[in-house]
Amino acid sequence: MRVLVLNGPNLNLLGSREPEVYGRETLADIEVLVRNRAQALGIEVAFAQSNHEGDLVDVIQAHRGWDGLILNAGAYTHTSQAIPDAISATQLLTVEVHLSNVFRREAFRHHSTISPVAWGCIVGFGFRGYLAALDLLHGRLTEGTVG
Repeated sequence: MRVLVLNGPNLNLLGSREPEVYGRETLADIEVLVRNRAQALGIEVAFAQSNHEGDLVDVIQAHRGWDGLILNAGAYTHTSQAIPDAISATQLLTVEVHLSNVFRREAFRHHSTISPVAWGCIVGFGFRGYLAALDLLHGRLTEGTVG
């Protein structure tokens, strides 16, 4: 089983960027936690981050044929058409993740262009959302659950 963990703009600044909103964990910290959980579950994981929409699309396309995608698209969640198109084209089973509870924030953050093509969405649990996404993908892919 192979899962891509993909992060969008400004997530490279985690730990120092508004820690009261996004937490104190760095992206590297989150990658270690996810890698450890993935190893325990027998999942191969790859990580990527970019501040550029086209790069995110390229990474998604390069992982076509993988089993799942954990995606925090950052601000592109609210504006991108290319990223959901890439998800649809590759048919990656996708879990959308947001560190903060976007529904308790500015109104523009309440809309996601990713959600319509994602299997599900996890918001507001900080770094734990990535671990939950990995656990949920593992369950879906190993148990054959539908929905």
